[in-house]
Amino acid sequence: MNIELKHLRIILAIHESGSVQKATEQLNMTQSAVSHQLRFIKDQLGVDIFIPETRPLKLSAEGLELINAARRVLPEVEKLKSRFIDLKSGQTGRLFIAIECHACFEWLFPVLNLLREHHSNVDIDIKPGLAFKAIEALQNEEVDLVISADPEKLPDVRFHELFTYAPTFISAKDHPLAERPYVNAGDFTDQTVITYPVPVERLDLFNQLLIPQGIEPKAIRQIELTSVILLLVGANKGVSVLPDWVLQSARDTELLAQKKLTKSGITRKLYAAVRTRDSEKLYIETFLSLSKDVFSRLAWLR
Repeated sequence: MNIELKHLRIILAIHESGSVQKATEQLNMTQSAVSHQLRFIKDQLGVDIFIPETRPLKLSAEGLELINAARRVLPEVEKLKSRFIDLKSGQTGRLFIAIECHACFEWLFPVLNLLREHHSNVDIDIKPGLAFKAIEALQNEEVDLVISADPEKLPDVRFHELFTYAPTFISAKDHPLAERPYVNAGDFTDQTVITYPVPVERLDLFNQLLIPQGIEPKAIRQIELTSVILLLVGANKGVSVLPDWVLQSARDTELLAQKKLTKSGITRKLYAAVRTRDSEKLYIETFLSLSKDVFSRLAWLR
């Protein structure tokens, strides 16, 4: 049996209009084409869908079963079509995010709150535990966007530049290094560095400054929360290096000394990695735009 969706639409149109002629106008088909399809349906099913020689046309018992099926199936198909049209246009969809930089939580939440206002039909979620395999998770479609400072040349993955930021040294105002115009790698040899709980090779201070020069700090203390890092630094329990956007959005940073790393300063770029085929989805484009806008406002505050 080979019954298609178009056959269900024809039977439903005839039943609801009461005649083949009226149905042809609704379906934008010729009467001969509709009659041909009716014969095809009868040949496929081996039964009459309409009781012969009735005016208006009346469904047979078998036709009633077919109509009931049409009324169940066709709305579901239309919903599915609408769903895929919205998915293709980016009106709806899924945005699961993995984050390689721990500090990004401080900056990302305002962006996601704005994104939900623009795209309430998009399922937005942050997937924890993927920081060290984030790009692999993106390629495997476990997530849809990765926040990263380390772009790679990969097939089917595109890295969109979001903004440039400056890793910034902080200490208590009465710390000896607070008097310096900037700090160098060697200044950390006798310091306790307070960091987020991630491998040091993923931290800007280490991969951009200390590791290339073969320098290790006296000690490393790992703390989960930015507010606690700031509290400990302010209490002279150590020093830290945080992105400038974190310091802009945090409270009580006026109690801390902030210095450049090296005389010329160090800058880094942050990227949003997405699958190439998803780059033009509307909610992805909105995310990129909002990210730049939120950061530009922070930069203006500086």
